[in-house]
Amino acid sequence: MTRRAVVAGISGAILLILACSVAMGTTEEPAAAPTVDAGAADTAKAIDLLRAGTTFLDQTSFRVDSDIAGQITTLSHADNINRRAITTMSASGRVIEIRMLDNEVYLKTNLDLPGVGHEWMTLDPARVPPNFALSFTPGKNDPGGSARLINAIVTARADGSHITGTLDVTQMRAGNGINFRPGTAGAFPDSVRSHPFSATLDAEGRLVGFLIPAASGVPSASLRYSDFGAATGVTRPEGAVAAPDALYPQLGLND
Repeated sequence: MTRRAVVAGISGAILLILACSVAMGTTEEPAAAPTVDAGAADTAKAIDLLRAGTTFLDQTSFRVDSDIAGQITTLSHADNINRRAITTMSASGRVIEIRMLDNEVYLKTNLDLPGVGHEWMTLDPARVPPNFALSFTPGKNDPGGSARLINAIVTARADGSHITGTLDVTQMRAGNGINFRPGTAGAFPDSVRSHPFSATLDAEGRLVGFLIPAASGVPSASLRYSDFGAATGVTRPEGAVAAPDALYPQLGLND
């Protein structure tokens, strides 16, 4: 099976345009890591550690970097306490930037979207589809989408600050962060229901890394959290225009 069998995407249909246009290649892929032998108790303990490791999302500012196959990257700085966030997503020179200040949402892209220009636009939050996930609401304010990965874990074992295990890619619902989509056959291979992952916690128990290696058609993907407590540096863009009606149908995620 080739990498073309799985397509990766990040937050929003406009970003899925980026994802779906990236050729995943046809080269041989690394073999999957051995399945982790972990019972229910070990798995529950590891999942609890991972969930506790994301409580910083509502406690301090942070940076999160995501990467899919070295082809689609996202850099976000978020401060959910002060309701500030900025995200830049790119693939092959195509870029989408989103800025959020309180209830204001701004977007700019060099993608050629039908009926949409390349200037800064201000979005009407009431018209943004709920699954576009632009929110400071607790539980919906992680540009990395770590909860979606944790919820997909099947087995896991913690060894100090390092956690290894398997996850079910089919259970990773569309949302912020890493997304995998079946290829032209329209179905995932059975192997993705027990796909390896590894995660790392820092000395304070915060999640700082989540790695999904390439195997069985699934491209490699990673999340990295850092810069805890640093200023986000979000500013209101000058000269922003109201987003055209044509933009809103092109937002959101399609399962």
